[in-house]
Amino acid sequence: TIEPSSNPDSSAVETTEDNPDGGCHIYRYGYYRTDISIVEGILEVNIIQMTNIQMTESQAENSLVDFVVTCQGSLPTDVCTVVSDPTCQVSRSMVCDPIVTDKCHLTVRRAFDEPGTYCINITLGDDTSQALASALISVNGGEFA
Repeated sequence: TIEPSSNPDSSAVETTEDNPDGGCHIYRYGYYRTDISIVEGILEVNIIQMTNIQMTESQAENSLVDFVVTCQGSLPTDVCTVVSDPTCQVSRSMVCDPIVTDKCHLTVRRAFDEPGTYCINITLGDDTSQALASALISVNGGEFA
């Protein structure tokens, strides 16, 4: 919120706005003050482990990989995973999920429908920030390198 201030040490503020409908201008003169809240946000994300999940032969059409992710700073409220080609240029899929966690250490499970090399971007976010970690992964059928 911006409120007029009677403090003579404050700087004067002049605001000009264009009205797109009529080209009219609004001028505001005076002294204003505001409160700013500084939040820590999510500072860093790391993928510390990738583990292939063993499945039965009837489930072999998809390879599941668990990514263990840690972060520093505030606790995330959502996680997004973008799977791209090995150059990290062409996106193949994106999955976002809300999360509830009391610590910055979580496991993200993702499915890969065919063997290949993929670029993985995992983003943790909250209302005020987000942070990204990337990895290159090679999935070979039911195995992972």
